[in-house]
Amino acid sequence: MAKTAVRKPVATLDDDCCVPSVLSAPLSERDAVDLAAAFAALGDPVRLRCLSLIAAAGECCSCELEEPLARSQPTVSHHTKALAEAGLIVGEKRGRWMWWQAVPERVAELRAALGGPS
Repeated sequence: MAKTAVRKPVATLDDDCCVPSVLSAPLSERDAVDLAAAFAALGDPVRLRCLSLIAAAGECCSCELEEPLARSQPTVSHHTKALAEAGLIVGEKRGRWMWWQAVPERVAELRAALGGPS
């Protein structure tokens, strides 16, 4: 006898999040473009690791990313720029270095868009 799949309720949008879940309602064109840009930024393994390193540290200098990413400073700058343009990190210039922090609200939006907990 075959088991029938039990459907879980679709996650709905929190009051705190402005991006609807791709599972709960059709996305507007604007939301789709916005989400696609963020997911494209995370589609590169170096950028995904970079975001992970920054988020784990709380705050991270660009110079501290070179060794764990095994990338030169110009390449780290290229990747952090892409993450910043996607709104996933914010930077503050201190002297000649940029210090980066993850944007938890933006990461929560992406999670919510996939129907996950924010």
